[in-house]
Order: sequence, then structure tokens, then C-alpha cells
Amino acid sequence: MPLRIKPLYSYPALLLEELSDGKQDKYIVIADLHIGFESALYVKGIIINPELAFEEMLTQLVCLIKLNKVKGIILLGDLKNTVGFISKPEWDLIPRFFKSLSENADVYMIPGNHDGNIRYLTPNSVNMISSSGMVLGDTLLVHGHTMPSSFGSSIKRVIMGHVHPTLLLPLSILNGQRVWIYLKIEKERVLPGKGTIEVIVIPTFNKDYFIQSGRIRRKSISPLINRALKTNAIQQAMVVSLNGSIIGDKSLLQNVI
Repeated sequence: MPLRIKPLYSYPALLLEELSDGKQDKYIVIADLHIGFESALYVKGIIINPELAFEEMLTQLVCLIKLNKVKGIILLGDLKNTVGFISKPEWDLIPRFFKSLSENADVYMIPGNHDGNIRYLTPNSVNMISSSGMVLGDTLLVHGHTMPSSFGSSIKRVIMGHVHPTLLLPLSILNGQRVWIYLKIEKERVLPGKGTIEVIVIPTFNKDYFIQSGRIRRKSISPLINRALKTNAIQQAMVVSLNGSIIGDKSLLQNVI
């Protein structure tokens, strides 16, 4: 069943509305909070108070949940920042994060590549989903660090994070700003199937993460987008600012992924 998709400009969050049996369920989708990443900056002499950053993100999310009266919130991975272990800030903050969200909505967690061992931080109230993703209607929700195994004929759209799309264009007033990416991809060039698939890349919810990830120009590390680029499968593209302004097309992709 098709979903209604609504970006919540000027937040890096999507609102999904699913109509089933005459009942409307609404979900907020976000990605890449990287809770606790500030400790990695501390050793480089960059000091950000992790408690303040955490409280700001949590307050924004709870406000969005209440304002939009949603049933659930879907986390598209990289909730934590470390890869092979759990840092002290993650031990302290992530259980509090899950507790606060669970008091306001159903929580669905799709693990990303940074979420190893997150099960030790996750209460029973959280719905843990396989890293292969979650399907709502005609939409597949994934983190984006692995290639989807297939696109069934019913899947028309992929929503993902992982890429942290950020505009790196020194002469632009938007340089360093988080952006959305919307793609229309020729399906048969990336996976078996006919027709096109829509891909929506959500900006990182952590507004400070650019300090760590945006200094070095890097290519996309999303297998799906890499394959689409290599096979010239991208038919259309839009790069959109957090406030909803269209700022570029396919020609700008090299500056955001």
C-alpha cells in the first residue's frame, strides 16, 4: 500500500503516513544521531558538551513526536558512534534516549554499521529490526551501508541514511550545511527488475557531525548509490536544503556524497 511521504522541513526528519483498514498510522523517520561522537573530538582538542548536544536532539525529537501525533519513530541506524565497542557516553546516554522516546511513541531500531553491541543498551520496549530493513507499504527503510538483497515488484522507494549528505562547496553560503538527496534510479541497472526506484537520503540528525565528517572530501560509501553512479542509472536527482529549497540536480551530487 502506498505511503504518504512528507519531509519535516526544516528538520532532518521524514513523516510517513500509512493508511490501513481505514486507520491512519504516522511515523517519524530519522538517521545518524551518532550519540557520543563528541568524545572522539575531545582527543583532537575540539570540545562539545555531549550532555547538551544529547538533550537538544532528544528535546527536538519529543517535540516532533507530539506535534505530529505519531504512532512510532523509526531510527535508521548509527544511533551510537563507536564501531567495535561501547563508549562511556553511549552507556550513559543511549538507554536514557530509548526510555524517553518509548514513553512518547513506539520505537523501531534498524541497526547501522556503528551499532554493534547496541543490544546491550536496548530495552525490551524497543522493536529491534534486522539490518536488512523494514518495509512499510511500498517503501523499504534501511540504514544504507549494505546493498539491499532485492527490490520486490511492490517496492517503489528506498529511504536511507548513512551517507551524511553535506554540501561541500566553499563559495556557497550553504557550505557545510546538511542537505537532502532525492534520486530516481533505473532499477535494472542496480538490481533485477524493471522500472524505476525512488531513493531518499535523509541528512544526519546530529547537527554537529559535520565537524567530524565534513572536513575531508569523500565519495559515497553507500553500495546502492555507488552502483547507481557507476552504471549511470540515476535518471533524476534533487539536492534540497534543510528548509526545503531546491539547490541542485545531478551535477551537484559530487559535492554532497
